[in-house]
Amino acid sequence: MTDTATTTDADWQSWQASWDRQQEWYMPDREERFRVMLETAEALVGSEPLVLDLACGTGTITDRLLRRFPRARSTAVDLDPALLTIARGHFGDDERVRFVTGDLTDPFWPELLPHGSYDAVLTATALHWLETEPLAALYRQLHGLLRDGGVFLNADHMTDEAAPRINAAVHAHTEARKDRERADGAQDWAAWWRAVADDPTLAEPARRRFGLLGDPRHPSVPRSAPQGDRPTTTDWHLRALRDAGFAEARQVWCSASDAVVGALR
Repeated sequence: MTDTATTTDADWQSWQASWDRQQEWYMPDREERFRVMLETAEALVGSEPLVLDLACGTGTITDRLLRRFPRARSTAVDLDPALLTIARGHFGDDERVRFVTGDLTDPFWPELLPHGSYDAVLTATALHWLETEPLAALYRQLHGLLRDGGVFLNADHMTDEAAPRINAAVHAHTEARKDRERADGAQDWAAWWRAVADDPTLAEPARRRFGLLGDPRHPSVPRSAPQGDRPTTTDWHLRALRDAGFAEARQVWCSASDAVVGALR
């Protein structure tokens, strides 16, 4: 389903801000990832791109995109009813943004898009939920959705298996930081979703989200999606992108446990 942004009386800006704070508890360098993604996109496709915001969530990438490039346009795709409700409210009647409710594991999801090709496909902290084969298939689809010279950029959790001691030390350091910040009141994933479910405006889309994707308020309850082999290394993503037909693929940014990989059509 494709539609334009809509508004209600809810405080969508506060919900967007609370999502950002919750995500930054996990990824304190999150804004730097967005900066690198947008600079790379600008270098390759200019400052007025038509962008596909893949697994858009509350629309953070589209928000940063339009702040930096006011003449850009975005098609924002997600399956989560609650996050899409916040995103639609956040952007109101902004004609530069179109929303699509779509399941990236459905082979026919590209048929829902309002455009046949895009200058850039951007995504962050989303595709790690996909298992190896569906993700490889998605990369092949994205290759077909980009115009010649278009760019795909994925910011996500990726590690280097050649450095196990460094990985372990960084993980321990990160968990200690999160413990300190949680003690000071930081909101984690489960707590954020409890707040969503308690909000009268979001309770119904949250209920539908829990039925589709699992209930994150109770992390011990398994997700509805199967738990299989999921790629976790930068090398895997780069190989899969080249196998999908991209002319070039490389890492453009990394932190201790996250990376941005880019691929050129």
